[in-house]
Amino acid sequence: MMTRLSDTFARLKSDGQAGFVAYVMAGDPDAATTLKVMHGLVEAGADVIELGAPFTDPMADGPPIQRAALRALDSGMTLRGVLDLIADFRKANATTPVVIMGYANPFHAFGYEAFVDAAAAAGADGVICVDLPPEEDAPLREPMERAGLSLIRLATPTTDDDRLPQVVKNTSGFVYYVSTTGVTGAGIGQTAVVSGAVDRVRKASGLPVAVGFGVKTPERAAEIAKVADAVVVGSAIVDALADTGVAGAIKLAKELAQATHNAR
Repeated sequence: MMTRLSDTFARLKSDGQAGFVAYVMAGDPDAATTLKVMHGLVEAGADVIELGAPFTDPMADGPPIQRAALRALDSGMTLRGVLDLIADFRKANATTPVVIMGYANPFHAFGYEAFVDAAAAAGADGVICVDLPPEEDAPLREPMERAGLSLIRLATPTTDDDRLPQVVKNTSGFVYYVSTTGVTGAGIGQTAVVSGAVDRVRKASGLPVAVGFGVKTPERAAEIAKVADAVVVGSAIVDALADTGVAGAIKLAKELAQATHNAR
């Protein structure tokens, strides 16, 4: 089945480019600004938007995204609000994939099936649920499969050959490779090590592999783009938005997108 995600990665492969996945926290500092940033990221060259669903205990996220989540919650952002943002985004953009990144607690509280139905109706393309292991994700995964949405799983440097097949089983869209053992915004692994890991994950899954956690500069994005199918940048964009506003965040995103697309 062709989806916005599969179409995007097929186009990138045909063009000989890596993709640029840009993260923004929904509701940071408010919904109207997030919507403006989402459209700005696409204009800057983002191939996929990763939209953070704010949560009080984001165990995989470092301080920049933790702060963004708290700002978003203070602004009144909810999971329903995240879906409303996607629906608003779709009024002007029918082609750019949007993947929700969040945690099991809000999805469970919303009701997994209700959440999936609402996400599909809003125009979402996939979900990254950081803290729901494969052995326990059927209540979310099965409704997503029926709705044609991608459940995107994380592989890490500690995902060994015994564990990897379980991680990539029933994954679709792409696999998110966490390049370092740590939280978002931390350092990133050496390119040669990342390259070997990407090859291993790609072979096991048959899917594109996006690399994130720690990519902050255009130079680093270009290095990763030479070995991965996509580069994910979150904390650097979130910090730029907080420090320099929408214009600063979009300027950085444009530099990152150009570096990624021109790396090969």
